[in-house]
Formats: sequence, C-alpha cells, structure tokens
Amino acid sequence: MKSHKTEDTKRVTTPEPLERQLGLRDVYALATGATLSSGFFLLPGLAAASAGSAMPLAYLLGAIILVPGLLSMAELSTAMPRAGGIYYFLDRSMGPLMGAIGGFGTWISLVLKTAFALVGVGAYLQIFAPDLDMAPIAAGFAIFFGVVNYFGAKKTGSFQVSLLIGLLVLLVWFCIAGLLQIDGPRFEGFFESGTAGIISTAGLVIVSYMGLTKVASVAEEVKDPGVNLPLGMFLAFGTVVGIYVVGTFVMVSVVGVDTLARDGGDLTPVATVAEAISGRWGAIVMTIAALLAFSSVANAGLLSASRYPLAMGRDSILPVIFSRIGSRGTPVVGIGFTVGLILICVTLFDPTGIAKLASAFQLTVFALACLAVIVMRESRIEAYDPVFTSPLYPTVQIFGILAPFWLIVNMGLLPTLFTFGLILFGAMWYTYYARHRVDREGAIFHVFERLGKRRYEGLDMELREIIKEQETRDSDPFDQVVTEAYVIDILHQTTFQELVTRASQKLSNELPVSASQLIPGFLEESSIDVTPSAHEVAITHVRINGLERPHMLLARAKDGLRIYTTSDAELGRSPDDLIRAIFFIVTPEENPGQHVRLLARIAKRVEDESFIPEWLEARTGQGLKEALFHEEVMFTMRLEHGLPGKDLIGKQIREFPHPEGTLVAMIRRSGELIIPRGETELFEDDRLTLIGRAEGIQQLRELYGIRTRD
Repeated sequence: MKSHKTEDTKRVTTPEPLERQLGLRDVYALATGATLSSGFFLLPGLAAASAGSAMPLAYLLGAIILVPGLLSMAELSTAMPRAGGIYYFLDRSMGPLMGAIGGFGTWISLVLKTAFALVGVGAYLQIFAPDLDMAPIAAGFAIFFGVVNYFGAKKTGSFQVSLLIGLLVLLVWFCIAGLLQIDGPRFEGFFESGTAGIISTAGLVIVSYMGLTKVASVAEEVKDPGVNLPLGMFLAFGTVVGIYVVGTFVMVSVVGVDTLARDGGDLTPVATVAEAISGRWGAIVMTIAALLAFSSVANAGLLSASRYPLAMGRDSILPVIFSRIGSRGTPVVGIGFTVGLILICVTLFDPTGIAKLASAFQLTVFALACLAVIVMRESRIEAYDPVFTSPLYPTVQIFGILAPFWLIVNMGLLPTLFTFGLILFGAMWYTYYARHRVDREGAIFHVFERLGKRRYEGLDMELREIIKEQETRDSDPFDQVVTEAYVIDILHQTTFQELVTRASQKLSNELPVSASQLIPGFLEESSIDVTPSAHEVAITHVRINGLERPHMLLARAKDGLRIYTTSDAELGRSPDDLIRAIFFIVTPEENPGQHVRLLARIAKRVEDESFIPEWLEARTGQGLKEALFHEEVMFTMRLEHGLPGKDLIGKQIREFPHPEGTLVAMIRRSGELIIPRGETELFEDDRLTLIGRAEGIQQLRELYGIRTRD
C-alpha cells in the first residue's frame, strides 16, 4: 500500500463542518419540491408554443437525457458528501480550474432557476390582481426565503416538507380530475412541430429537473448520505417524471395546444386548465398549489445555491469570507450574495430567457458529472469509495457526456453562447484570481500517474477523512474483526521488529500465508501509519490475495515502543516519541474499499482523546477490544451446565433474552466461527460474543457473568 504521509498531506485541513440535520424525508422533499414548480406551473405554456401537442414527449425526452447525470451525481455524492455539489466533485476530480468553472456556472444556474420560480409567483398572483408588478413581488419573496435559510437547514427542510405535502395533494387532484375529461382529438397533429421542435423543447424543459440534483450541494448536512442521498433523489425522480408527463398530457387533453400557446405561451397554464375542469374555484385551488410550488423551489434553491460560494470560499476559489458560518450554523455570506443575485435576475430577464439559460448550463453540469465519474474511477484511488455506484459504466457516462451538448446546440445560439460564456468566466477567474491561492490538484493526476506522470496525494487523504465521517456499512465485518482479534500485551522491553515477528506468527495461524511472508509487509515503511492527532498509536497493514475477510492483532505497550520512519518528521514526530497502541491489520487484496473503511474506522476511534486513557487502563485483552468500541462494549460467555447461561442451551438465538441495543455478534463452536441468525440453535460449550451499549452489556454481565478468552 502506498504511503500517505507526503508533503501534500500537510495541506489537507478540515474546514468547520456543517451540522448533519437532514434525513431521507428532507432529501426527498428538497429534491421533489425544488423540481415540481416552474416546470409544471409556468413552462408548459412556453413548451406548447414550441412543441405543440407533443409537449409530454418533450418532458419525457428531457428526463431520459437527465438519467446518466442523475446516476453520476448520486455516485459522486455518496463518495464525497461535501457542501458544494458539482463544484466539489469537479474540483476533486479534474482540478480547481474545472471546479471554478462548474462552481460559478452551477451557482448562476441555480440563481436563474430560483429567479424563474419567483417570476412564477408574480404571474399567478396577477390572476387576482392584474395590475401587480411581478418584479417587486419576486424580490420580496427572495428576501423572505433568505431569512428562512439563515435560521438553519433543519428549519428549511421542515418548511420544505410542509410545502411539499400540500403541493402533492393538489397535484394528484389535478391529474385525476383532468384524466376524467380527456379529449383524444386534441392530440391530432402530434408531430406537427417536427423533431427539431421537440428536441428544442426538451432542452427548454431540462430546467424542470434541476432540483433533483440540488440536494448534492447540501450532502454535508445529510444524515447517512450513502443511503439517504441516492434513495431520496431516485424517489423524487420517479415522482416528478410521473407528474410532469401525466400533468402535461392532461393540459393538452383538456384545453388544447392553441389555448396553452396563446400570446407566445400562457404563463399560468395550470390555472387555465383547472378553471376548465372545475370553474373559478379550480383556478383558485391550483393558484394556491402554484404558490406552494414556487415557494418550495425558491426555498430549496436558496438552500443549495448558497452552499456553492461556501465551498469555493473554503478552497480559496472565492475570498475566504464566503466560507464563514454564522451562529445558526449556516453560510450567511453565501446566502446574502445569492439573494442579491436573484434580485438582479428578476429585474433583468424575461421568463423564457431565464429558463433557457438555466437549462443550458445545467446540461453542461450533467455532462461534467459523468466525466467526473470516469476520472474518479480511472484514477484508482482506493479512498474513492461510493456507497452507490452507477450501473453500466462507462456506457451510461459516455451517453451522458454526448447527449447534453447535442441538446444545447439544438436549443439555439443564445444558450450556447451563454454556456461558453460561463465556462470562459470561470476559467478567467481561476487564472487571474485563484490560481496562485490554490495548492491542490484533482484525481486526474492519479490517471496521469498510470501513464507515468505525477499524482496528488492530498486528495487521497481528504477522501479518507470523508470516509471517517461515514456510517459503517452493514457489509463491513468491523465488529467481527475486533472481537476475533488476537491480543499481545507487551510486558518486557522489545523492539518493533521483534513485535512484528511475534504478531506475524500469531496471525499466520488463520491466514493462507506464512509469518515470513507477512513480516516484510508489516515492516515496509509505506505500510506504517502513525495517526497525526494520536501520536501514541500506529497502524501497520498489508493486503494479500485469496483472503475471505480481514484479520487483526492488537498490541499494547504500556511503557511505550519506538517506531520511527523517515517520513514521520512531516507529522511532527521525533525519534523519542513512544507508541503505546499498535494495530496489525491484514485485509483482502480484492476489496480495497473495505480496507480503507476499516482503517478509517479505527483511525476515527483512536484519534478521540478518550482512547489512550481507556486503552492503558484496560485490565484484560477483552478490555482492550472494548476500548475500540468506545460507547459500544462487548463480552464473551461460554454456555456450560452449572453456569448462569445454562438455560440458553438448546434455544435459538431469537429466544435469547438480551437487552435492547445488544446482539450476539458471533459464536465460536469447536474451532469454527458462526455468524448467527435468528434460527441458529445454541449448544453446550458454545462461546458467544455479544456487543452493545454499555448499559445493556452491564445487564448481561449481571445475568450471566463473564467468561473471556483472549
């Protein structure tokens, strides 16, 4: 394994994190609410003017073109759940130049999308007050949602859920009521607009789907992002595609294309259709739905857009003031600047112009997300470890790169020029402002290394820091590895080489390799990690072929052991520093992701200030293992007649009355290791290993006593 203690490592710093407050419900609400707005309530009239009765097909085509980008964003989000979304992904994959281009472009696109929604608020309010000026109304709503965002992501997410529930109820009513009044002949001349018209319209309505990937920018604030981010995005995708296709089908069926396309496009198409379905009250109800929708997208748009300047400020692409987090745990400067840009947009652009410009760069973003996945995978960085992986790689990504640019060209000259203008602006900003402030490269340098050129080690370290923050995956046998680990308590003066020999001999008893094969790997300088914030801990690790699962040995040196490599000086260590905890880890060569996660899980625990005191105070090997679990502890018990656990013999695991929050992790039976299931029967002489919270384990101790074997 490569050493990670290089000069680049010193540059990896951990910024002040945002609090993880958002669950699956919040992710779904943000993605869905940010999507079901202007695309449904404002754009159909404009789309009908361009695509005619084939408008539902244009919405479906736009969704299909989006799929590769959505899959790629989901993969990147679960590997790198950080504020900044596509900016962060592009920066870490292709370097800060591409990050600056993607960051500025996406920030502006989200601002335009939010401004478009606020224009919709004004358009629908004009149904009841025709003399109202849309611009001041939009500006007022922008300021209001800026204040909501200032008070935190959780309050924003809860507000979003409330908006979405009311919106979905009204949309379901609209679709069902409309389907009961379908007029088939209105679809005559379905392809009159031609292929070019349908394709151009698909590009126009891409803005309708932008909200699906907005949640990537708030990934740092999502609980268990590996599960909640992709699941929330895909559930939202299914919801919005169904509503868009069915809803636009209803619109064309009920009132016809001519009504929707009048005066260049009806800006309140849903109210027009609802009035045809249920009269004036229908129009009032769906106007309320429109206001909920536009409020939802403006709220979510501000939440996600404001995280882009935050991320760029952290990385010195923008002035550091943008990285400032206020007392409410929110990026106050980013929110303020984003609101200011929205106020400018609602006064300068017409609705169609805003939609096309926002859609054009969003298509570019989807293409770049696909390219980022290719770069990250081909970099072969072991710490790139997404929980969700995009299927059909690289075919999906290649399609996702080519299709958006083809669509941009078909949208017309202005969107094409706008896209290239944003790219040029981002490149110039990086060249003249940020380049001399940034000392960082992307994963593409790891691809270059495969071609014989240089790589950037700092990215690997940064990704490892991200892994430390993630939840343990169910497929990772961390509990099993610790509970089955060998233990060596060093009682006499020894050298590191002598300890390695002793540890290798013990581990080789359960491995398909000899001790003589393990020793060189453990002694190799690049395999020895002394954790930067816990200098009394060392982790040495090797990977071998043909291994089924990881194995570990724990060694404690109360009086300290000297381990010093030539690169340790870069971590601030000296030859006199003593190591008191040494972990020997052997993992399968075929599973590099699991290897990195296991190291990260251990590193996260040993860097806690409570670890070394607990480690040194432990009286037994069992206590040493418990020190690794921290809040979770464990104990083992043997089932024998005459002992407190005798009544368990002959019962199934599901009948074991263990306290809530504890579980039987494994059973050792006649030298065989068994991972128990509910129907697993317990026999005499079984040795059970149980883990759980301290209070639950204490109850088990009182019930059954302790029988341990280190």
